[in-house]
Amino acid sequence: MNRTMTLMMTLVLIGSAIAGCAGDDVDLDDADGGYTYASNVDNHRMLMGDVCDIKDLSGAYDWDGVKDIYDDGKHAEKSDGSYRTLMGFADASGKNHAYDAYYDADGSWNDFVSAAIDGTGPFEGESDTVRDQAVEKGIQNGVMTAYAIHELNAAIIKAEAGNWGADDAQHAWDEGWAFYHGPDDSNHDYDGCGPYATAAKRGGNFGTGDATNIATLAAMNAGLTALQNEDMQGVVDARDEVLKNIVIVYSQASVRYASKMTDDLAAGDTSDYDKHQAEGHAFYRVIEAYVAEYTSICYNMVSHTVSSDSSQASCEAYMYLENYTSANDPDGEEFTGCYNSVTHAQHEGMSQEECEAFGWYANYYNDKILQIFDLKNDGDATADYEADIRSYLQPVWDAFGITAEDIGTLQ
Repeated sequence: MNRTMTLMMTLVLIGSAIAGCAGDDVDLDDADGGYTYASNVDNHRMLMGDVCDIKDLSGAYDWDGVKDIYDDGKHAEKSDGSYRTLMGFADASGKNHAYDAYYDADGSWNDFVSAAIDGTGPFEGESDTVRDQAVEKGIQNGVMTAYAIHELNAAIIKAEAGNWGADDAQHAWDEGWAFYHGPDDSNHDYDGCGPYATAAKRGGNFGTGDATNIATLAAMNAGLTALQNEDMQGVVDARDEVLKNIVIVYSQASVRYASKMTDDLAAGDTSDYDKHQAEGHAFYRVIEAYVAEYTSICYNMVSHTVSSDSSQASCEAYMYLENYTSANDPDGEEFTGCYNSVTHAQHEGMSQEECEAFGWYANYYNDKILQIFDLKNDGDATADYEADIRSYLQPVWDAFGITAEDIGTLQ
């Protein structure tokens, strides 16, 4: 009897282990969320299971459990028995996204996530709640978005080399959707753990519904069709449309949690303030590498105004002229004032002091956003952080062709 029970228990344990390796019986058909794959990306789709498990463990502050899955993997088993891991991508160098170059560090997302897991670096001395938000948002949104962008760019690189097929460029494009969306098996919530799920939530918060997910899905389908038709411009346009909607989603997220920070300060709730600041901190990091370049300004230190100059070259091209006659002026009239040698704009009557006070401040508004979401910043109860973030991101939205309707109104 004892031998029989021991054998039965052993079989149960073996069966459970096999089920876990097989992806917990997730039903993987050939499509997710309206996108039909051209290739087999089942292993890539199952990585979302790791994200879901980490979210649960992080919420319970089980940092050892988080680290085990993050480092070693659990759901995305490869044919050789090894596992695709979140850390493996986050820590990899040479990936086709902007983050590592922007932060001047290979594995920049791993630096962020691992510091939050371990409570080191910017997260040293921070509460478990703050670390949890950084881990969850950093992985679900940062790592998975970086993974998706990498694959879309990899598809373009393969296509440029003439490798358009289902095993090459189309396969990479499929991987992009797998990492962005995840499996949509109704018996599991894996499609609730990726950037796609975040986009749905933010659409609800801002009254824009499923607009970004609809646009992203349409772009993904259009991009796959373009690859199948060997239409390079179509693929690039699709990639750019996906990126535009990523900027919308995480702009909404940044605005939302900035607004919450203002409310927290008004209520005197420092605990929620810290939590929401950490969320804003992680969400903004998803787009910072793609938007910072559009936040530079040309500022005049005398008039304390922002010039309309959109480039460093024109900002630094002001000169004061006295009794100047341009060879291009048919009337030969003298001019005294401030002249821009790039735009050829004339500011008659501007003093020499003011004319010589223009300066280019790279990533100025980006730095302002970082100050708001800096975990060491205890906040200003008189500030309207939602209005500030919207103002700082407006030149970004202009650059990407994002309208006020695209962002919506925080509900």
